[in-house]
Amino acid sequence: MAHYRASESKREQFRRYLEKSGVLDGLTNVLVTLYEEPDKPNNALDFIKQNLGPPVEEPADVGSLREEMAELEQKYELLLQENKELRQKGIPSSRDGQECNGCHN
Repeated sequence: MAHYRASESKREQFRRYLEKSGVLDGLTNVLVTLYEEPDKPNNALDFIKQNLGPPVEEPADVGSLREEMAELEQKYELLLQENKELRQKGIPSSRDGQECNGCHN
């Protein structure tokens, strides 16, 4: 009987450890996400592996790169509009008569 109590005590300690460290909450959240998934994945274990743990953070420079990209997209749109207006006025652009690989007309 003493062996049973020691085993039970170790089990309870381990359960508290898992609860305190957030393992039980993490597993519960992933399993609930899998349960609520309308299209069940073919490999549930891979789904759990991919969704367990904290979300992957973006590198620090990603935010500044996104801002730069947005600015460049705006500049591109303005230049396209300017080019269109100049063509309508009959003013030749510096690219007239030249091939422009990747340019959008």
